[in-house]
Amino acid sequence: MHPYTLLDVFADEPLAGNGLAVVHDADHVTDEVMLRFARETRLAETTFVQAPRAPEADYRNRIWTVAEEVPFAGHPSLGTAVAVALRSGETEVTYTQETHAGLQPVTVSRAGDRASASMLQGPVDFKEELDVHEVMAAIGLAPDAAHPDWAPQLVTTGLTALIAPLALADALGRIRPDRAAVEALHPESFNLYLFAYDGEGGRARARSIPSRPAESEDPATGSAVAPLLAYLKPRTGDERIEVWQGVEIGRPSRLTAELEGDQVRVKGNVIVVATGELRLP
Repeated sequence: MHPYTLLDVFADEPLAGNGLAVVHDADHVTDEVMLRFARETRLAETTFVQAPRAPEADYRNRIWTVAEEVPFAGHPSLGTAVAVALRSGETEVTYTQETHAGLQPVTVSRAGDRASASMLQGPVDFKEELDVHEVMAAIGLAPDAAHPDWAPQLVTTGLTALIAPLALADALGRIRPDRAAVEALHPESFNLYLFAYDGEGGRARARSIPSRPAESEDPATGSAVAPLLAYLKPRTGDERIEVWQGVEIGRPSRLTAELEGDQVRVKGNVIVVATGELRLP
């Protein structure tokens, strides 16, 4: 028997944001079963809480999509920390989680089934720029839908995202991704993160298309909003940004990112939807 928590992350109300399933006491759950259960949930990610290997960590967070285990992700980190806090009765706490990408501090402030959580992500690594024509073709848009001055670029704070700026927000509703073409854009990319910047500053609209065709569109991508802010800083001067994502797929999500030195903290609201027990093989 495994305690189980279902949460909505980056959500201002239940059944919005990005759904997450968290399985506790998962030390003896095999990788095969983790993948099978992740496919059973059909959520963007499912996590499994294990005892840490690193002495500095409070727990180990294993993060699975329906296709594979990933080294790091945003909403599974925030949601798992809230699930751990709920189970332990903590209301104000900072955990150090261990993932394949390293150690990340996650802070939780909880009142009953509602919480806010934030995480300081890893150092920013700017990688190569990609051809704008190839990126626009992969999502079914003409080249003039792209931002006229900013090139698509690979950026990571733990999980590599391809940050792709659009000229106007209405283009987000017109994309028609060719999933094979998105996968072929770059082997290091986990998500194609399309965004339109609000000219007033500090706000953006976004959509996230996973680079793996087996995965569905992500309603809220914490691992990409941090690279987005890092991408914007030299172009706009922004040190904080609020991003709305998931609107086009009926899961409105609100994500906030702020610079702290040379790293980015990602924040969001988390709502507990259900708790229970699982009978896994």
